Amino acid sequence: MTSDQTLQHDVLEELTWEPSIDSSLITVSARDGFVTLAGYVPRFAEKIEAEAIAKSVVGVRAVANDIQVRLPEHCQRSDAEITAAARTALAWHTSVPHDNITVTVRNGWLTLEGVVDWQYQRKAARDAVAYLTGVKGIINDVTLAQRPKAHDIKAEIEAAFRRNAEVSARRVQVETNNSTVKLVGEVATWAERAEAERVAWAAAGVTEVENDLTINV
Repeated sequence: MTSDQTLQHDVLEELTWEPSIDSSLITVSARDGFVTLAGYVPRFAEKIEAEAIAKSVVGVRAVANDIQVRLPEHCQRSDAEITAAARTALAWHTSVPHDNITVTVRNGWLTLEGVVDWQYQRKAARDAVAYLTGVKGIINDVTLAQRPKAHDIKAEIEAAFRRNAEVSARRVQVETNNSTVKLVGEVATWAERAEAERVAWAAAGVTEVENDLTINV
């Protein structure tokens, strides 16, 4: 296992390597593979990117993102301005059924609500507004529509894992309860864990995925 000191160093180095993030504003601590990010950034997008970068580092098993967003004066926007920009961004995103999604903003925190058919649409809605000026945080309360179970979700996901070069199907077990899928087992990297979850969400009829995969480093 990577030592805590080495892991902390590697995450900081990776953050420093990324030119879109001011790593001098971020602090990193590590313990037994669990990394905590703290400090502050001037854009919500940087908070998202910092977490993604930390998860990409070898040896990281989990990330707690405690980074605060402190908007500089020139990035301040009223809630009404952010709402209008968010509605436009959702309407222009080809993967978002924007008529099904409502937007509310309070003190820079943007909440998405509504119902869509697929997880990729839910994620696309969040991504569409994450990079807007003035956004301090996002609460994604968009849910997935319940659909009749007319197929074997478990078998379909397991078959998809066997086709996927990025997921070790032998190490991932699939459990289902109606439209809820639970993934258990061990994977080698955070990227493999995320890919397994993405594959599970792609099965028709899935409304929730519990990702209990652990990273064995």
